[in-house]
Amino acid sequence: MGTMTTRSPQFLTLLVSAIAVSGYALWGYGSGIQRAAVHPDMIRVFNAQRTLITLHATCSGIALVSGPFQFLPGLRAWRPSLHRWLGYLYLTVGVGIGGVSGLLLAFTAYGGLVSAAGFSLLAALWLFTGVHALLAAKQKDFELHRIWMTRNYALTFAGVTIRIYLGLFFASGLKFEEFYPSLAWLCWVPNLILVEWWLLPGRNRQNP
Repeated sequence: MGTMTTRSPQFLTLLVSAIAVSGYALWGYGSGIQRAAVHPDMIRVFNAQRTLITLHATCSGIALVSGPFQFLPGLRAWRPSLHRWLGYLYLTVGVGIGGVSGLLLAFTAYGGLVSAAGFSLLAALWLFTGVHALLAAKQKDFELHRIWMTRNYALTFAGVTIRIYLGLFFASGLKFEEFYPSLAWLCWVPNLILVEWWLLPGRNRQNP
């Protein structure tokens, strides 16, 4: 990700998919009105957790859209203050508020214990990697900061991958209640494994 530019396929893929999913989430949940077609049990949860879900959808959308800009070396080199400002927005509002609200919501997730465990661990790791990314930046260890940010955005991108899996499972003909609990794990575990594999050749003694 360190070699991305605003015209690179990687950046454009991340940004377009992030904008699309964030826009859908804001339309479906972020206004405080339930518009997305979901399971009746999930509608009941939305009605009971309206403020928390709205907060989570909005802040997670901010993280999704602002995240790709953090991997542009040109922005870091030419506009370091903008890079820092976007980074603080991403980590404090996006990951911080989005992660805490997501952790609280995980316990009400549709699908019982399997879903609750998967989404809880996702939120906890999202916050954990975000804190480590911030600490590394504060310590001016920018290579370690990049590593933790890469891990963190892989978890942020679960907002995109869960919708890809939703489409694939619906297309397969499976019932929502049959596959949804597995999405609590599928939406982020493969992302993190792929990123760890991608980071492996560049690891050094400073990388945990």
